[in-house]
Amino acid sequence: MTTVLTPASPLTAADRCDRCGAQAYLRVVLLSGGELLFCAHHGRKFEPELKKIAAEIQDETERLTSVPNTVSEEER
Repeated sequence: MTTVLTPASPLTAADRCDRCGAQAYLRVVLLSGGELLFCAHHGRKFEPELKKIAAEIQDETERLTSVPNTVSEEER
């Protein structure tokens, strides 16, 4: 999927997939001016069609596999 990172706001837990209501990790800005939000599953499922109608795709699916920073006992 073509990824464009928008300096606009990152997706949050409050952003929900327009298809199933799960947490959204993709924002698709449409050529027509609207936007759609998708979970990773539906983003992959609709990828070919989305590429045809998207002006921009903000893909944050890497957050699903990243390891959060943790504070060690010594740093506490």
